[in-house]
Amino acid sequence: MSELTSAAPATNEAPEYKERSRWELFKRSTFWYSFTRDRVAMVCAFIFALFVSAALLAPVLAPTNPYDLAAIDIMDSELPPAWAEEGDERFLLGTDDQGRDLFSTILYGMRISLAIGLFAVVLQAFIGIVLGLMAGYFGGRIDSFLMRVADIQLSFSTMMVAIIVLAVFQASFGSELYSKLAMLMLILVIGIAEWPQYARTVRASVLAEKKKEYVEAARVMGFGSGRIMFRHILPNALSPILVISTVQIANAIISEAALSFLGLGMPVSQPSLGSLISSGFEYIFSGSWWITVIPGVVLVVLVLVLNLLGDWLRDVLNPKLYKG
Repeated sequence: MSELTSAAPATNEAPEYKERSRWELFKRSTFWYSFTRDRVAMVCAFIFALFVSAALLAPVLAPTNPYDLAAIDIMDSELPPAWAEEGDERFLLGTDDQGRDLFSTILYGMRISLAIGLFAVVLQAFIGIVLGLMAGYFGGRIDSFLMRVADIQLSFSTMMVAIIVLAVFQASFGSELYSKLAMLMLILVIGIAEWPQYARTVRASVLAEKKKEYVEAARVMGFGSGRIMFRHILPNALSPILVISTVQIANAIISEAALSFLGLGMPVSQPSLGSLISSGFEYIFSGSWWITVIPGVVLVVLVLVLNLLGDWLRDVLNPKLYKG
């Protein structure tokens, strides 16, 4: 009895011990070691976390709601930032051409830009991973067909495809319907246009992994192709996928900003960082520089931070490039 009672507390502490041991293993990993000793990576991660937190907490942090027409006064349009000579202390970063508080509009605009970037990358990653796994695992005609489709897709730039598709959609169904579906259309167009990046990378990883012993063992045990691809091969190809995803989020945000600047992105009523830059561009030479410059600086910093994090991930997850 004494042995049984003494063994009982050990089973209760097992989950906590597991969590503690996993955290200790993570702290001793190369990933954590590199992160804590790379000041650029730490600063970039902090800035990105700050941007994401500010975007998610926009309803709490924003002084006004830029979507609430009752809170907007056209008489407050084009007011300079609060620190400027003619600035109003109510508006920290000034106002845009419609009288909306620019700080509030940037917070809400970051939500849209980050959401489009994230969901577009999720879509392109899903398509690219599935097709890349099929091409690399099955090979033969399936591989040749999918890679030729990817080559054709890569021969057209993302911006060209997006401009044609969005312009045709807007001309066919009208601006009113387009403004309602703008976010969904941007996610679909950017996501579908960039899947070959993932497909080629995953295919290369699958070609290297499918000849290894653990894959042969899975086949001998009778596992199906789907289980082998997604449960066994895919986890060993996640490192390059993470690196690509970081960079692709930045590219998707840039694509959305460029399309919004051309008038094919988010409408003025649902501003993103790109539409904010576009709406203030015609006023930049009349003295209202802050409408374009401040959202432009936010966009540049956001994209730069993501690219630097992507470079750091590439160095850490690739043993040949990592120097310690």
